[in-house]
Amino acid sequence: MDAVTLLKQDHDEVSDLLKEFQSASDAEKEEIAAKICDALTIHAQIEEQIFYPAARSVLDDDDMSLVDEADIEHATIKGLVKRIQGQGPADDHFEALVTVLGEYVKHHVKEEEKQLFPKVRRSGLDLDSVGEQLAELKDQLSSRPEMAPAL
Repeated sequence: MDAVTLLKQDHDEVSDLLKEFQSASDAEKEEIAAKICDALTIHAQIEEQIFYPAARSVLDDDDMSLVDEADIEHATIKGLVKRIQGQGPADDHFEALVTVLGEYVKHHVKEEEKQLFPKVRRSGLDLDSVGEQLAELKDQLSSRPEMAPAL
C-alpha cells in the first residue's frame, strides 16, 4: 500500500472513532477515547519519523510550510492526547477534551489530504517504498504493549 493511502486509512479510522465517541454511552467513552489516543500516537510517530522527512526531501521550499504546520499541529494534538490519557474520565473536561481533539484532528487531516498529500503524490516520491516503511513501523509500534491500540 502506498504511503498516502495508508495515512488516509489511519485518518478514516480515527474519524470513525471520533464519531463513535460522540454517540457512545458514558460507560463506552473511556475505551473509545483510549483507542483514539493510541491510534493518534502511532500515526503521529510514523508520520514524524518517516513520512515528513520523506516529504521534506522532495518538496519545494515554498511547500515546506505545510510540513512545518503539520509538525506544530502534531504537538498540539499530542498535548491533548497526553492530558486525556493522564486524567481520563476523572477530568471534568474529559468529553470537551476529546471533542477539541477531534476538531484539531479534522483540521489537520483536511490540510494534509487537500494540500500536502497531493503535492507529495506529484513529487515523484516512491510512495510504495515509503508506505512499506510506514506499515513496518506501525506494526512494530502496535505490537509494543504500551502502544498497542485496543482496536
